[in-house]
Amino acid sequence: MSENGADPQQVLAEEILADARRQADRLRRRAERDARAATEAAERDAEAERTHRLDKARAEADRRRRLTLATVPVQEGRLRAARIEEVLDGIREAARERLIGREGYDYREMLVRLAAEAVRAMEGRTFVPALAEDDRRDYGPDLAAAVRDRVGRDGLQVSLSPEPAPIEGGVIVRDGEGRQQWDNSLAARLARLWPQLRRRIAEETGLLHERRSDNDEQGMMNDE
Repeated sequence: MSENGADPQQVLAEEILADARRQADRLRRRAERDARAATEAAERDAEAERTHRLDKARAEADRRRRLTLATVPVQEGRLRAARIEEVLDGIREAARERLIGREGYDYREMLVRLAAEAVRAMEGRTFVPALAEDDRRDYGPDLAAAVRDRVGRDGLQVSLSPEPAPIEGGVIVRDGEGRQQWDNSLAARLARLWPQLRRRIAEETGLLHERRSDNDEQGMMNDE
């Protein structure tokens, strides 16, 4: 036994238990610190991920907004171009109706001129102009002679077709052998002249300038 009468084994056991308690306490405190550090790190990571996703979402929203805004001038240009085409189509249809209605011009003179123009464009000496059914009745009897006089070609033979042409006005001319044909009907004539007339109308009314402005805006946007 020790000098104070304590049991040495009891003392040793108590010292071992005390040391174990101290180590356990240190481990507990360390575990708590590690747990707090892990929690804080997880919170930082979560906040960073949330911020990243928000930034990404904002960037995507901004990109979509810019794309939408960028299409506005294009859509506006297309709508304006469509309206211009509607206007031009209306002008063309009005011109066609005026031609068919024989308004504002000498229709017989035009028939002679169109037939003579067709004859001059083809080779040969024998030609057969064909008119619409009503025109054949109203203007046919002396048309052939007027065309011969207008062309003035020696040995020229012109005779009106016995069959009406399936046209609304104007004339279709074939040669005597049926190898050549020149369509100078009002519809065909307007179709050939329309590109030039369309451009002239667009230039004189400023419509062509608007189309060019739209194209310039689109080109600038594409360059950006």
